[in-house]
Amino acid sequence: MGWLELSSAPTAGKWLGFVTAVWIQAISGNNYTFSNYSDALKSLMRLTQLQLNNLSVAKDVGKAFGILAGLASDRLPTWMILLIGSVEGLVGYGVQWLVVSQRIKPLAYWQMCIFLCMGGNSTTWMNTAVLVTCIRNFKKNRGPVSGILKGFIGLSTAIFTDLCSALFSDDPASFLLMLAIIPFVVCLAGVFFLREAPPSATAAQDKEESKYFGIINTLAVVIALYLLAYDFIPNPSTVLSEIFSVILLILLASPLVIPLYSYSKTWNSKQSKPGLDIEGQVNDPLLLSDERKEVEAAEVAAALAEIEQAVVITKMKPAVGEEHTIIEALKTLDFWILFLSFLCGVGTGLAVMNNMGQIGLALGYVDVSIFVSLTSIWGFFGRIISGSVSEHFIKKGATPRPLWNAVSQIIMAVGYILMALAVPGSLYIGSIVVGICYGVRIAITVPTASELFGLKYYGLIYNIIILNLPLGSFLFSGLLAGLLYDMEATTTEGGGNTCVGAHCYRIVFVVMTGACIIGFCLDILLSIRTKNVYDKISISKNSKKSISSSGKQ
Repeated sequence: MGWLELSSAPTAGKWLGFVTAVWIQAISGNNYTFSNYSDALKSLMRLTQLQLNNLSVAKDVGKAFGILAGLASDRLPTWMILLIGSVEGLVGYGVQWLVVSQRIKPLAYWQMCIFLCMGGNSTTWMNTAVLVTCIRNFKKNRGPVSGILKGFIGLSTAIFTDLCSALFSDDPASFLLMLAIIPFVVCLAGVFFLREAPPSATAAQDKEESKYFGIINTLAVVIALYLLAYDFIPNPSTVLSEIFSVILLILLASPLVIPLYSYSKTWNSKQSKPGLDIEGQVNDPLLLSDERKEVEAAEVAAALAEIEQAVVITKMKPAVGEEHTIIEALKTLDFWILFLSFLCGVGTGLAVMNNMGQIGLALGYVDVSIFVSLTSIWGFFGRIISGSVSEHFIKKGATPRPLWNAVSQIIMAVGYILMALAVPGSLYIGSIVVGICYGVRIAITVPTASELFGLKYYGLIYNIIILNLPLGSFLFSGLLAGLLYDMEATTTEGGGNTCVGAHCYRIVFVVMTGACIIGFCLDILLSIRTKNVYDKISISKNSKKSISSSGKQ
């Protein structure tokens, strides 16, 4: 069957779009891979640590221009947003590849900042296209959608790192070439298949969606464990590395079984009912009773919708949990609590990711790629588990999603304390803890924003919240880590500097521990303030489930 024929089937087409979205997310976490080539830039351009960290800030500043992608999400089709992001990434990372491969001389510092900013901004277009489209397509399963998509962003760093290690022996120039070309090619595929589709309308469709999300979750966990196993193989041979790469690509392609199965199911159904079914025309009282229940339920739902609409119209401003415009959202205290708590989590996490190369060298590790990969893989587990778990506990006990952010903040603080102490193995533990907690923070905040402020302007609201990425990178990585490292470092020949020892980042970790404690308090406050919202969401989800159950009796 042709791909166009497959995408033309409504349900199969929606799932084919979701699988394409998974692939796009699996290659759009390139913003977290700076540590894999930062040392090459530092030596080629003869930079101090503060200058290098400001380059990483320039990369994250690209996220600030994600507001453009948010504005475009309500005006441009999904395929155009993907195309803009892929071309921008091709140029941004392509120029960095030219510099690191020494095909051209290092550009001026300000010019390199521009191209790093372009590379960072490219992912905002990809992420916006994917998240906005998929959350609208599967709006009754926002937690699993966010967990899966954000989980694969977390895995993307490990995917790129391990493929580069397997095929190119961790060559930074080859790594940058991958970052430039692979996202461009994958986004071209997404241009054809990722589009908005009607969300599920029945309980049976909701159940089917949950089953399919469970399958994708399982496949994602298998991929993560596979990557983790490869990281601990000492000096793998060339043949083993090539076999690893082939199997990894097969695993990444495996979610295609879902749209293929969905299409075959639809096709078989059409073949079994080519015309009017004579038996289907019998006026079975049970069928009529079910139909009456469905009609009555629809009438009740319509009446409730009219009442809700009337309430919204009569209010001067919407309550949290209702649709907000951008201005209305910015005027709420809850938005700024969410914004600042997000800053404490992702800002400190980014500081670790951006400085992982120098943190590892300071503690005596020659090869830091394993720590980059560990952060990525465990970040995946944090994202994918928190999305599904938070959804489950909303249905079961109306547990506010921000409560999970609070838990992640306090665990992250413990991780920073361990890294500050620099006990044996602390960098391994710290990489895992930071990865998990950063992943939880990202995956939980995405659906939380949509639940508190609505989906109508979600693309722009999401991109305003992730302004924390460049802001956090500047505060914790560019200023805090860069300045304190340079205070401890000694100058090297050629104008750079270096620092070896646990003292290099100790004060940095202590300050970031304090920031996490502040974030914890803010998340607890937001959980208390939004408890009523999640009570209503829980009642809504459970009432639909009970109506479905009674309709089957």
